[in-house]
Amino acid sequence: MKVSEVMTAPPVCVTPHVSLVEVARRMTEYAVGSVLVMEDDALRGIVTDRDVALRGLGGSLAPDAPVNAVMSAEVVTVEADEDLQVAYLAFRRTGVRRLPVLDGGRVVGMLTVDDLFLDVFRRLGDLLGAVAWSVLHEPPGPSSACGGPHVP
Repeated sequence: MKVSEVMTAPPVCVTPHVSLVEVARRMTEYAVGSVLVMEDDALRGIVTDRDVALRGLGGSLAPDAPVNAVMSAEVVTVEADEDLQVAYLAFRRTGVRRLPVLDGGRVVGMLTVDDLFLDVFRRLGDLLGAVAWSVLHEPPGPSSACGGPHVP
């Protein structure tokens, strides 16, 4: 499975000079925990709800301080056409919870640890659905394949 099949698109983006309060409003509006900081179609950074709360407002910055004051400029990314296994490895290797997704250097989506959880749950549900169906339609009692109770 490819990263593009699981990612959220389009990502929520802001420019570097948007205020912390505006970033928080957009996170609330779009129900996301992070936004990408873009300038001239280039990825400049990422900011999370934790960055806004701890480094921003908890760090005594004013609500109208620019997002680039708290963003992380070093951003780990993944390509849209990569196998999902590459994203699993990137999450494990770096410890981040969000990966901007690129297609030819252009930002096209966001992949989060939660997206991977949903994918795992979907796959598990598909597997368990088939197993549950076979169990529900199997008659109770010993299997007819062994011909009844075993006598030594």
